[in-house]
Amino acid sequence: MATDLYQTLGVAKGATEAEIRTAYRKLARKNHPDANQGDPAAEERFKEISHAHDVLSDADKRRQYDAEQTMFRSGRPGGQPAGGPGGFSDLGDILGSMFGTAGRGRGRGQSRQQIAGDDAEVTVTISFDQAMNGAQVPVSIESAVACEVCKGSGSKSGASPTLCPDCNGRGVRGRNLGGFDLTEPCRRCAGAGTVIVDPCPTCSGAGQVAARRRYQVKIPAGAKDGTRIRMKGRGLPGPRGTPAGDLYVVTRVSPSRVYTREGDNLTVEVPVTFPELTLGAKVEIPTIDGRVALQIPAGSENGKVLRVRGKGAQKLAGEGRGDLLARLRIVVPTNLTASQKKALQAYADMDGGDPRVGLFDK
Repeated sequence: MATDLYQTLGVAKGATEAEIRTAYRKLARKNHPDANQGDPAAEERFKEISHAHDVLSDADKRRQYDAEQTMFRSGRPGGQPAGGPGGFSDLGDILGSMFGTAGRGRGRGQSRQQIAGDDAEVTVTISFDQAMNGAQVPVSIESAVACEVCKGSGSKSGASPTLCPDCNGRGVRGRNLGGFDLTEPCRRCAGAGTVIVDPCPTCSGAGQVAARRRYQVKIPAGAKDGTRIRMKGRGLPGPRGTPAGDLYVVTRVSPSRVYTREGDNLTVEVPVTFPELTLGAKVEIPTIDGRVALQIPAGSENGKVLRVRGKGAQKLAGEGRGDLLARLRIVVPTNLTASQKKALQAYADMDGGDPRVGLFDK
């Protein structure tokens, strides 16, 4: 609660979804770890930005966050004092606002804020090609799901839950702590406001049963090890038919036999001959979407890196692609014919230079 998520994204509290999305994309591109390699502060900033976007882009999470912020502002200097305009009459009202109740004087007919289920996380392994080009892959999660017989209500088919006798359907109960009244969730109904009189025989009144759920998740082009993909409403179900949480799919990318990856750039080792390095040549090298001609400058050294722009991985935080880096590696022949040896020896005799001159000067 120490960080204001609106300030993190640089938007007003009443910002629209489009304004929040635009601010997030701008800050994500600026602070992405791939664009700030070796800068732990930028990486931490990127995590804060991602968290702020995750909360504020979800209507339910944003509503709950705003309620929590209101509670803390009521006790901070500069905030509206309790009992003042737009404030709360007591701590019970503050906590009541978070649970969708009005601390005291709440009518039975008023609705309670639904409590969503927990988020879940699952890991999926994908190939390098799937990470580069994007793919639809299956994922499964074993968890509780809403009971189909009672539709998650927990009551026997045709029956309805009754008002909780302890809280009269309010979902909360008051407790006097001497100086003020505290409003807390009702222990008997766990804040639901209702109790199950005739439980569903399939789920024994729990409203949930164990099952394995299967989904198809869209892997974006350019996915990396640790990329988190959010599937809204696919997490664990809430109590008694309330909305489910979110499912986060974390990718694990199998290594490539051709490329190594650093950020959005790909590196490929290109075998070359001594004449190609010395005289220069045009050779073909592979890319993730075909082939491309590479011009080797005359006099290139072994290990020289040539850059092919825009032929790397798709950038997740922004438009465009990274680069393809071609590292030249000389291939030394091991089985020379007699004529090849003779020609090579003739070259050596004509060269006359000693590359080790000055090696022992120091």
